Amino acid sequence: MTSTGISTEKTPTAAPHEVELTIGGMTCASCAARVEKKLNRMDGVFATVNYATEKAKVAYAEGVGVDDLIATVVKTGYTAEEPPPPVAVAEAVDAEREAADPELAGLRQRLVVSVLLAAPVVLMSMVPALQFDNWRWLALTLASPVVVWGGLPFHRAAFTNARHGAATMDTLVSVGTLAAYGWSLWALFWGDAGRPAMPGMDDGMGIRESFSFTASRTGGTSEIYLEVAAGVIGFLLLGRYLEARAKRRSGAALRALMELGAKDVSVLRGGREVRVPVGELAIGDRFVVRPGEKIATDGIVVEGVSAVDASMLTGESIPVDVSAGDAVTGATVNAGGRLVVEATRVGADTQLARMARLVEDAQNGKAEVQRLADRISGIFVPVVLLIALGTFGAWIGITGDTVAAFTAAVAVLIIACPCALGLATPTALMVGTGRGAQLGILIKGPEVLESTRRVDTIVLDKTGTVTTGRMTLQEVYVAEGTDEKQVLRLAGALEHASEHPVARAVAAGAEERVGALPEAESFENVPGKGVRGRVEGHEVAVGRLTDGLSGPLPEELAHAKAEAESGGRTAVVVAWDGRARGVLTVADAVKESSAEAVRELRALGLTPVLLTGDNRAVAEAVAKAVGIDQVIAEVLPEEKVDAVRRLQGEGRTVAMVGDGVNDAAALATADLGLAMGTGTDAAIEASDLTLVRGDLRVAADAIRLSRKTLATIKGNLMWAFGYNVAALPLAAAGLLNPMIAGAAMAFSSVFVVTNSLRLRTFR
Repeated sequence: MTSTGISTEKTPTAAPHEVELTIGGMTCASCAARVEKKLNRMDGVFATVNYATEKAKVAYAEGVGVDDLIATVVKTGYTAEEPPPPVAVAEAVDAEREAADPELAGLRQRLVVSVLLAAPVVLMSMVPALQFDNWRWLALTLASPVVVWGGLPFHRAAFTNARHGAATMDTLVSVGTLAAYGWSLWALFWGDAGRPAMPGMDDGMGIRESFSFTASRTGGTSEIYLEVAAGVIGFLLLGRYLEARAKRRSGAALRALMELGAKDVSVLRGGREVRVPVGELAIGDRFVVRPGEKIATDGIVVEGVSAVDASMLTGESIPVDVSAGDAVTGATVNAGGRLVVEATRVGADTQLARMARLVEDAQNGKAEVQRLADRISGIFVPVVLLIALGTFGAWIGITGDTVAAFTAAVAVLIIACPCALGLATPTALMVGTGRGAQLGILIKGPEVLESTRRVDTIVLDKTGTVTTGRMTLQEVYVAEGTDEKQVLRLAGALEHASEHPVARAVAAGAEERVGALPEAESFENVPGKGVRGRVEGHEVAVGRLTDGLSGPLPEELAHAKAEAESGGRTAVVVAWDGRARGVLTVADAVKESSAEAVRELRALGLTPVLLTGDNRAVAEAVAKAVGIDQVIAEVLPEEKVDAVRRLQGEGRTVAMVGDGVNDAAALATADLGLAMGTGTDAAIEASDLTLVRGDLRVAADAIRLSRKTLATIKGNLMWAFGYNVAALPLAAAGLLNPMIAGAAMAFSSVFVVTNSLRLRTFR
């Protein structure tokens, strides 16, 4: 993978340390390319600089310090600083807002003053009826503050870059507007433009003088370009202000995510509640969450029953019931009763902080197509300067018209702007990943977007992905003359004393259907057969085999047991007082949303494949239930990688969805890995996309959003490239006046950003 000005041999793997720097003073994509180039010239450093987020992600080796990196950026003509530590996420957002608001207000003030002064200049130059004797001197008076003060950010940046032997978009704007202003000063003080009109002359009241930028010229120095100098700066300030506002909106989703966390918390200390800042929480602390309050950090409920609204993190609108022993996530809202929670993760280790980190890392990354745009931006400005000089020389050589040559050259300088190229990818990525975070979809990097476009096969791990991953009680079959509730009461009571997953499923299902269960006495585990004991005066036995636990199985129960086992479910026999009375079936239940998810994945052009270590009968039963035709069953964890590689060997581009430790290697091997956020850290770390909610339908949403984001990026780049390819020849040919060129340049950047903002409406 390469970056602007970087050798393809230089990779981040050689640098064990990483830091993210906030870069100040960048005004266009070529600025970002220049900072990136300077950083990457340092030994042991690999950096990517993102113009839209104004951040540099830097990997560096031993012997290089953060101070060295900052010094290099400063020497390049920009500012750099480390962001606040991750434990203060909410405070960092507040600080960012406090810094951004005055900056935006200052830009707005400069824009308003410049437009108010520039508007009369443009009107006097364009409308003959507004022209009077010596109107040009009034135009000079009004235009001078616009060019000098209004254009100061462009001139200052151009001067700083010139000191370092570089040229950026500011160079083009500064040179173009100062050239127009300087030409006007020469024409007014030393040429004919400032002299009183002679009888019979146009004296500034005619069309020729008012449209001084057209090809109808008489030569000399009677032409002035004050409307160009002032108008272009007004247009560009407007474009920069709208761009800054739009860029701020594009990062709104990430800021909203980071702001979700609670600011303070009631901690139990010495038997009393003490209100402290959330940053003071430590692992093991117990804290109180009242109805309507946010849960301060990740933890385990130790007291209370409630419903928790996790929609802000998972996108799931239905609150989840929690009680003692259940895990809860920081930033979710307690919608019901009072809870006491023990903190298990704090600060940068919480799920919220990890989500924010993943989203920000993705936004700071660069797709390969953006690296091409960066390389073009890096050489674009010097090329434009050469084109402007060539245009001036060609017009002089062909027509001899100095005024026309000057006008065309200025238009070339002003129309060319690499900003749209620099904003095309990062703004779409910022909005797309931010919207994904709101929907419970975490996109790890821009390279993922390309993968989603090519995928044609999706491998679904069964347990925990298509199914719930928990054994649950399914059907209850009873012998003739036996009460179903009594079967459940006696079986549930006996199984309640066992820790076996099947036993726990039976006990939980029985309690749910018949209520409180009686106590079991003389409990005994019979290895390989089941359990037995005494419940309510009956000698009860529950197990998969009846020999030694009960008499023979009645025909109707034997049939039910065989049918359940052929369908992949586990069947246990319930007997008491020496007779088999019922059969209970237990299975890993298919998630209610899985069948719909498979249909949505097929609609995206993907072929679903079920992958599991379970026996084929179980796998095929699940596959049939959700509408999957291809099943790969009875594979060991290490064989999942081989299964993915076999599919790739058939020419398929494979995505995989999984949630367990045993899925991590296969997720990393697949062309696109999607991890359920309800799964293990190892699976999440190995994946490209994380689905915070354990709903397979989110996988289809993730692929749709990724493809939509990629399409937006490509649309932005097509517009940005097309704009420059079409505009430069028109300007060089004298078919664009400089003012319209300035307006078009500003519009191109604003268009790219606002087009990206459409992703905020993704559903």
